[in-house]
Amino acid sequence: MPEVMISGIPVSFPFEPYEVQRAYMEKVIESLQNNTNALLESPTGTGKTLSLLCSSLAWLLVKKAQLQMNAQVGNFSEHSGGGFSGNLKESLKASGKSKDNTSWGMPKIIYSSRTHSQLTQAMQELKRSSYRHVKAAVLGSRDQMCIHPEVSKETNNMNKVHMCQLKVKSRTCFFYNNVESKKEDRSIKGDDILDIEDLVGVGKKLKCCPYYLSKELKQDADIIFMPYNYILDPKSRKANGVELMNNIVILDEAHNVEKMCEESASLQIRTTDVALCIDEITHVMKSFVENNEEMDSTLDNTTPKDFTCDDLCILKEMMLALEKAIDDISVGSEGTTYPGSFIFELLSKAEIKDHNQMTVITLIENLIQYLSTANASPFQRKGVGLQKIVDLLNVVYSGTTHAYKERVKLCYKVHISVEDKKNKKSDSWGALKATSTKTSERVLSYWCFSPGFGMKQLLEQNVKSIILTSGTLAPLKPLISELGIPIGVLLENPHIVKANQICVKIIGQGPDGTPLNSNYQNRDNPKYISSLGRTILSFCRVVPDGVLVFFPSYPIMSKCQEMWQNDGIWSGINNIKPIFVEPQRKDTFNAIINDFYSKISDPNTKGACFMAVCRGKVSEGLDFADMNGRAVIITGLPFPPLKDPRIILKKKYLEELRVQNKDYLSGDEWYALEATRAVNQAIGRVIRHKNDYGAILLCDGRFNSPKLKNQLSAWLRDYINLSNKFGETVSEICRFFKNAETSLPAPRLKPLLPYESNVNYKESNAASSGVSFPLANTRIINKNPQKKSVSQYPNSNEVYADFSMDFYKNAQASNYLNEFRPKETKDLFSALDCSNDSVKTEQQPLVTIHKRNAEEVSLNAVAKKKKLKIKAFGFEENLTKINDSSNIERVAPESLIDFVKEMKVLLDGEKYKQFQVSISAYKKEGNYTKLLETLISLLENKKLFYLFKGMKRFLKEEHKLEFQKYCDDVKLDR
Repeated sequence: MPEVMISGIPVSFPFEPYEVQRAYMEKVIESLQNNTNALLESPTGTGKTLSLLCSSLAWLLVKKAQLQMNAQVGNFSEHSGGGFSGNLKESLKASGKSKDNTSWGMPKIIYSSRTHSQLTQAMQELKRSSYRHVKAAVLGSRDQMCIHPEVSKETNNMNKVHMCQLKVKSRTCFFYNNVESKKEDRSIKGDDILDIEDLVGVGKKLKCCPYYLSKELKQDADIIFMPYNYILDPKSRKANGVELMNNIVILDEAHNVEKMCEESASLQIRTTDVALCIDEITHVMKSFVENNEEMDSTLDNTTPKDFTCDDLCILKEMMLALEKAIDDISVGSEGTTYPGSFIFELLSKAEIKDHNQMTVITLIENLIQYLSTANASPFQRKGVGLQKIVDLLNVVYSGTTHAYKERVKLCYKVHISVEDKKNKKSDSWGALKATSTKTSERVLSYWCFSPGFGMKQLLEQNVKSIILTSGTLAPLKPLISELGIPIGVLLENPHIVKANQICVKIIGQGPDGTPLNSNYQNRDNPKYISSLGRTILSFCRVVPDGVLVFFPSYPIMSKCQEMWQNDGIWSGINNIKPIFVEPQRKDTFNAIINDFYSKISDPNTKGACFMAVCRGKVSEGLDFADMNGRAVIITGLPFPPLKDPRIILKKKYLEELRVQNKDYLSGDEWYALEATRAVNQAIGRVIRHKNDYGAILLCDGRFNSPKLKNQLSAWLRDYINLSNKFGETVSEICRFFKNAETSLPAPRLKPLLPYESNVNYKESNAASSGVSFPLANTRIINKNPQKKSVSQYPNSNEVYADFSMDFYKNAQASNYLNEFRPKETKDLFSALDCSNDSVKTEQQPLVTIHKRNAEEVSLNAVAKKKKLKIKAFGFEENLTKINDSSNIERVAPESLIDFVKEMKVLLDGEKYKQFQVSISAYKKEGNYTKLLETLISLLENKKLFYLFKGMKRFLKEEHKLEFQKYCDDVKLDR
């Protein structure tokens, strides 16, 4: 791989980096060399993840080599190195495999993102880079990594944690006990990078715990992958043993960091939770009553207890005092708000203070563990109420110094409100029992309104550098003021796409002239909703393949769906592109997204339409490259709910800050930014790599406001145009896609990949990095005959961007033609998919395509001054024999691709479609009789019988013998 020198650091990159990638890597290295924090925005598709990993690891290896050399000569130094000497260069390779990072002060890279799927994508990028030799580890939860048959089936995550802890403590977990003996196994300590799925696989194979294996790997790792909350949440940071001192923290997808900082430092608790907690303590107290007829038989008294009856009595008194203190608060109709310091006053009324809070926390955790593991009754109490209390105490007492409490006073609010029990849905029978004597319950909200509160806690851990990066951070200045930490390096990268790859339109009115505006007053307007539906219907007619439609919220999407179904608009869209709707439940999401991808890949459809919600799962982290997303339609501005108490208090908090410092956002500015940042994130789904193209349609006239335009991503602003007449806009969109299809490189084959599989991560993230890694059966098809062949550009970025890194490394210009020949597929069904992309019978038959390929070979031969007799390719011989009157026996082509091509040429369009449908049905249902009937009707004649016989190898094993017998009988009859 090429090596590029950036700020004195040699960075190994898979190809000559684009200008935006070089600029990005320079800023990363600048931040690391100067020990400063960085805020870096680079649009999706510019290779951000790859650039981030390569540049940071390149710096780390140089730093590591320097420190090793200094340690060897007894001149240990902590100076950050920018230079690169010859002796140092010899140490670089060895530095990546060092087994001890801690003994000589070596920093680690802690790479975090919002979800585990995003982390898996980043790890796949690392596996493909030349830095795959560095030691890497990933931290995950027991929920994802536990393989203990009893613990893993527990649905409540906190119960799972406590069950695991008890089994580990008592050495009764067979898998945990094996970790020590298996941790040096080659499959664990080898050179392979193990993501969560790999770790679980290795753990099952070696019968040892993946969760604790990951903690072992973390000790020696150069780079550790983990979700945000493992860093930003003090509780998670402590539980997972995350060390931040002298380390580099990378927060990818950092557009979520503000919210994550606030949420990890906030908490809500209800009076019913306190009542349930009291009930659980009482329940445990019964287990201490010996020889009592009323003793609860569901508790096992043989389970060891780390508490006494006196401890339980004191804790129960505390909880009763806390319940009374909350009930005694005077609450208005809109709730009552106090400064953050009020929480300490409230807890002190329950005798929970600085000097004893850790004792109380430890006692409650022991109780929860006891309840989680004491028995196996399905109706047992498992410490749900106790867990709420311990969570509250952990958040409140994450610091105890005077300075910490002063910050709490400034950054927090305590809000108490009354919630009517009729509107409260409880998932706990204990909670229902506790509320049975009350008509309402009180909700105590302990809300943090400053992202800087959590970020400053990171700085207090002596972090070396914090790098925040995303495709959508703009505008940067308000973000810096919100984060409240010094930022030394800034970057707003442009996009690598050109004007012919993107079409951005503000659609101010629908086809009937009705203004499109999704403001609160207009959302129940039938005329507006109908016009919006007809707008989407019109665009679905002209946009090819996948269309993503984003609504401001789930209620608005449901309202539109209901009205469009009544008006027939829904069925109109569904007839053109089958509609998929984002579910609110997580358990059904994977199946729906898989069905959407499959429908896009179906050659018998015109794509599909996905109705989703801004800030939902579809708008975050999913890849809709190429055909999966040719247009994003934004139906309105997703403002947060205006009357939500938390929103009201956040705006008020910002106004208070602005009085002191004009650099802070006003409440209204923050409110508007919340909407546009969600829009920016949704827009990011459509352009996923440098050759991708798509339309962005903003169906709300308010987007024409200069203020709103300036809050959209910087790379997008120059392309925004206001639509004047709806009909003209539809024509422009139509022309845009026709031009893009003819002028831009053909995309990869439509992926038939399951959502959230390893393969999908590899393929989708390759696209998002600006580098494509085709599947094994991917073929390069030149749809534009005006473009020169790839072999004429052996050093072009455009070429290397379409190959795997291994191919990039080994490819030679002389054998490009061989590399580009269609790869053989494994089954008939894959071959059918391939044939739809490569065979174009309308304008140029397959024979012509193969003749042109033969002519290319001939030209190459002439260049070598050798005469080459061109022989017909594959199935052309059969085509010739069909027209020959001789009795020469024809044989079906060995190549699956050629077999399908021959079938397509010899059958007319209707019969070939019938053949496709029958194969698809056989694959799903396995109905041999039905398939045989179709094949007989299509192929059982003298000229095509050789193809009929050739179908044997595509059948399931249990049907082959019967099929061969049928073929033999037919042959005898002939």
